Amino acid sequence: MVRPAQTVRSERTREALRQAAVVRFLAQGVEETSAEQIASDAGVSLRTFYRHFASKHDLLFADYDAGLHWFRAALAARSPDESIIESVQSAIMASPYDDWAVTKIAAMRAQELDPGRIVRHIRQVEADFAEAVEEHLAGVNPPPPGSVERMRITVTARCIAAAVFGAMEGWMLGEDRSLPALDRLCRQALELLRTGIDDHA
Repeated sequence: MVRPAQTVRSERTREALRQAAVVRFLAQGVEETSAEQIASDAGVSLRTFYRHFASKHDLLFADYDAGLHWFRAALAARSPDESIIESVQSAIMASPYDDWAVTKIAAMRAQELDPGRIVRHIRQVEADFAEAVEEHLAGVNPPPPGSVERMRITVTARCIAAAVFGAMEGWMLGEDRSLPALDRLCRQALELLRTGIDDHA
């Protein structure tokens, strides 16, 4: 399906703003960077900036939006015969991460924002992630809402998302914010999900 030109243009603008913000944040810090500077660097007006982001601090999470886009595409490319846990793990690490920028932005989030705000934003991205997994599991002929099969798909998707984002929350708030650490935590969380939940935990 061909995406409307307006959607493509909007995605390009968001990405330009995200990249401009990362460069500015890393060079001069978040508090010393203004929304005007980010907009100017991205080649857009301040009004356009605010059409896409409520504040410069929202750009500290823009990598998640970009990552979710890549995740959806990578998940769609996985074989339908592969286990969903393997597909999700592979799709997570398929995104073209800039290791250095990702770890720096994660450190900035921890320094600039209170943990509550970080966790609230993660919860929203988690819901979007679960939706992506559910769409993948449902396929081209999704079971009808209210059916047992649809409930199984929904619960599976939400459990996978909870496991991944539980790992991501620990990664964001922990000391080691390297991508290998994120990969290790995600693998551990998904393995716990695969082996089942201990009723006595």
